[in-house]
Amino acid sequence: MNDRKLALVTGGATGIGAACSRALAMEGFRVAVHYNSSKVAAQSLVAELPDAFAVPGDLAAPEQIETLLAQLQTTAGRLDVLVNNAGLSRNADTATMKLDDYDAVSAIERGTWYLTKLALRRFMLRAGRGRIITITSVVGHTGNRGQVPYTMSKAGLEAMTRSLAHELRGRDILVNSVAPGLIDTEMTAALSDGIRQEILARVPLERMGRAEEVADVVAFLATRASYITGTTVHVNGGLYGG
Repeated sequence: MNDRKLALVTGGATGIGAACSRALAMEGFRVAVHYNSSKVAAQSLVAELPDAFAVPGDLAAPEQIETLLAQLQTTAGRLDVLVNNAGLSRNADTATMKLDDYDAVSAIERGTWYLTKLALRRFMLRAGRGRIITITSVVGHTGNRGQVPYTMSKAGLEAMTRSLAHELRGRDILVNSVAPGLIDTEMTAALSDGIRQEILARVPLERMGRAEEVADVVAFLATRASYITGTTVHVNGGLYGG
């Protein structure tokens, strides 16, 4: 069994998740790169990082979350940092959105809660320490047309962060969120030029953020932050001040 601290990054093979996986590896963590449909990207990233390994699982399926945690127990026997990065957006105005689309988005939120619950019960509470960092979004604060389920999900996950901090009082288990703004990833690449420029016009730094700039904050919260819990750190170039 490996004695190095273990970090699990959900959706850790692409975008912000991949940047978090790399940043935590640079901090000396052994990284479990979770993926659902991005197997090739996960395998490529694992080959790049020292002593990393990939773990599959659909966060909308509780039994797959349980299998994922069992694999961590078998492979590493510990979990020191959980980065809840995986998310899903289905975009349409409320009047036309299908219930199935809403359910798909909310199922990932539920899965994030269930994964966090199991991580606490099976690892962090027993060890008496841990770090839980959830990637949310600026739109959970500002709102965004056509993204009602997504904005609800991100706001709800920040509420989870605040409540967990109170539940875990007196323990060395810190729980925080990181809310990115307009970050240059595969997801934002799908935006039209018009929408992208409209958002950029409201960013004081006048540029998109890099995934690595979000990951730097995650790495800080996972390692050097000792008196921060129950809060959200905004990484958005001034788009929203909190």
